[in-house]
Amino acid sequence: MFGVSTFKPPQLNPLLHSSIRPLKPHVSFSFSFTLSPSNWASSRRPLRIRAIDAAQLFDYESKVAQQFHDAQKLKIAIVGFGNFGQFLARTLVRQGHTVMAHSRSDYADVARKLGVTFFPNPHDLCEEHPEVILLCSSIISTQRVLLSLPLQRLKRSTLFVDVLSVKEFPKNLLLEILPSDFDILCSHPMFGPESAGRGWSGLPFVFEKVRIGNEEQRIARCEKFLDVFRREGCRMVEMSCADHDRYAAGSQFITHTVGRVLEMLMLESTPINTKGYESLLKLVENTAGDSFDLYYGLFMFNKNSLEMLERLDFAFEDLRKQLMGRLHSVVRKQLFENAGKMLSLQENHPALQGDQNGSALVLSSKDQRSVNVAKLDKYKLNGSCQSDDKSKLKIAIIGFGNFGQFLAKTIVRHGHQVLAYSRSDYSHVAQELGVSYFNDADDLCEQHPEVILLCTSILSTEKVLKSLPIQRLKRSTLFVDVLSVKEFPRNLFLQHLLPDFDVLCTHPMFGPESGKNGWKGLAFVYDKVRVGRDESRTSRCDRFLDIFSSEGCRMVEMSCAEHDWYAAGSQFITHTTGRFLEKLKLEATPIDTKGYETLLSLVENTAGDSFELYYGLFLYNINAMEQLERFDLAFESLKKQLFDRLHGVYRKQVFQNEEKLNDLPERCMLPEISEDSNAVSSFSNTVDTK
Repeated sequence: MFGVSTFKPPQLNPLLHSSIRPLKPHVSFSFSFTLSPSNWASSRRPLRIRAIDAAQLFDYESKVAQQFHDAQKLKIAIVGFGNFGQFLARTLVRQGHTVMAHSRSDYADVARKLGVTFFPNPHDLCEEHPEVILLCSSIISTQRVLLSLPLQRLKRSTLFVDVLSVKEFPKNLLLEILPSDFDILCSHPMFGPESAGRGWSGLPFVFEKVRIGNEEQRIARCEKFLDVFRREGCRMVEMSCADHDRYAAGSQFITHTVGRVLEMLMLESTPINTKGYESLLKLVENTAGDSFDLYYGLFMFNKNSLEMLERLDFAFEDLRKQLMGRLHSVVRKQLFENAGKMLSLQENHPALQGDQNGSALVLSSKDQRSVNVAKLDKYKLNGSCQSDDKSKLKIAIIGFGNFGQFLAKTIVRHGHQVLAYSRSDYSHVAQELGVSYFNDADDLCEQHPEVILLCTSILSTEKVLKSLPIQRLKRSTLFVDVLSVKEFPRNLFLQHLLPDFDVLCTHPMFGPESGKNGWKGLAFVYDKVRVGRDESRTSRCDRFLDIFSSEGCRMVEMSCAEHDWYAAGSQFITHTTGRFLEKLKLEATPIDTKGYETLLSLVENTAGDSFELYYGLFLYNINAMEQLERFDLAFESLKKQLFDRLHGVYRKQVFQNEEKLNDLPERCMLPEISEDSNAVSSFSNTVDTK
C-alpha cells in the first residue's frame, strides 16, 4: 500500500520573491510498503520511502548575468609580443579575455607573469582556434609575419586585426594575402606605453571595418573586440584607412619628426624652463621611446609622409632666410650709417682726415643733455625717492603695449602707483587699469618715479633709452628691463646710464598667454647688475622683486650671461620650432595625439608673439646662431637617415631582381658566321624557318 498527499509551497518573502522566478507546485509522494511475513523477523518496523520538495532558493538573474559576462569574452592571439603587444595584453587579461601569444623572441616568462599563454610555434597557436588574431608586429616585418602564419590551421571565419601606425598598407596586405572567408578589422590605438601611462580615457582609437561577415556571430565578435577599448574610455573614431593616413601624415609623422630632431640636440632641463620648453622636453621623451623602425615605417609606408617632410624642410629653410635676410639688412644699414658719420666728421674736422682708426663718437642732442646732467652739482641722497607709503613704489612703465599692460594689472593690484608712457596713445586703456598716462616723456620723468620699467621691444630698446630725458629723473632711479635677452640690455644700461642710476636686469619667463591663469611656479630671472648699498636703494630693489615673488613666481637669480646661454638652448629653440611649424598651417584633426596637441599649443603660444621678439632672440643672443646651426644639422641628419634607409631598400630590390635575371636560362644567340659552308647553310635555314 502507498499513500499520496499533495504538498503546497510555502509563501515566499515578498522581497525575495521580487528577484526569484516563481516555482511550479511540487508534489510530494509518501510510499508505505507492507513487508511479507517472512521478512518481519529481519525488520521490526516497516520500510518507508518519502520524497519531499527540497528546492532551495536560486538567483537565476545572477546565473544569466554570469552567462552573458562569459559570452562577452574572446580568445585573442597576439602575434608579435614585444613592447606594444605586452602593453595591450595587460588590459585584455584584466578584462577577462583569454590571451595567447606568439613571437620570434622567447617571451614565455613575461607572458606567464601577465597571465598569457605563450606559443613558440605558430602552428600550435593556430590549432587553438583563436577567435581574433591581433597583429602587433612592426610595420616593416608585418608582411613576413603574416606570410609565416599557418592560415590553414585557423577557423575560416577568424577575425584579423592590425594595430599599425599606417593603415592603407596593412589593409591592402590583408586583403591580398588572406582568403575571403577571414574577417578584417584595421585599427590604430593612437597611444602607447608612454602616452597612456595613466589610462586610455579620452585617447583616440581609429578603426575601419574592412571586411566583416554578415552573420550575427561575426558582427558581434567585432563589436566585442572594439568594446575592449570603449570600456577603457577611448574616443572611438571610425574612418577609412585612406583618411587616417592623410591625417596621420600631418600630425603623427610631423610630431615624430620634430621630436627626433630635438632629441639630436640633446636638450636638457634648465633652471629657467618655460612651459613651451617643458612641452618640447616631454615630446622628446615620448618619441625617443619608439624605435627608429617605427618612425621609418611612418615615412616608408604612408604615401603622404614624403610631401610633409618636404613641406617641413621648406618651412625651416624659409624661416632661416627670414632671419638671415633681416640680419643682412641690419648689418648693411649699420655699415652705411657709420660710413656717413665718418664722412661728415671728416668734413667738419679736417684734422681727423686720414685717421686710420676710423672711429669717432658723434653725440646726439639727447646724449649732449646727458653729458650736461653729468656736469651738474651732485647732491646727497636723503631717501626722498620713496613714496609716502614706504611699502609702495612709484613705477613708470615705458612702452605700454601688450606686455606693459599685462604687468601693469598686477602691479596696480599690489597697490603701487603706476605711470605709463608710449609712442602710441594708450590713455584710454591706462584709465581703465588705474594707470596715469603721459603723452610726453619729460612730463613723466618730472614725476620722479622710483622705478623706470622698460617694456619696449628688443629692437627699439636702445632708441627708447636714448630718447628718455634722464636728466629730469632723480639720480638714484632704478632702471629695470624685462627683455627676453639679458646681456644686451645690461651692456646698454651700463653704457648709457650714469653710475648713479641703479640697474636691475630681469626676465619674466611668461607672458599674457602662458601667465593668464596666474604666475605661480613660473620662472622670474633677475640679475642685480648695479644696486647702491644704501638701505633705501636695496629695499627698493627688493620691494620690486616682491611683486613677483608674492605672486608665486619661481625666483631665479643668475648672471645675464648664464641666462642667455640657457635661453638659447630653450627659449630660442622653442620659438624656432613654433615658428616653422606655424608656416605649415597645422590644424586639429579627428585623430590628434597628445604629442600633436602639444605642437598645436606651441604654435598658438609662439604665434602670439611678434616676429620682432623672435628676431631679437636671434640677433641679440650670441648663442642663438650656434643653436640655429645645430637645429639645421640635426634636421639634415634625420633626413639623411631616412633616405639612406630608403636607398638601402631600393638597392636590395635591384640586386634581388638582378639575381633573378641571372638565374634565368640564357637566351639562344645567333650562330657565328664561319667560312664553313655548312654553317652558312645552317644559318640560312634558321632564318628562313623564322
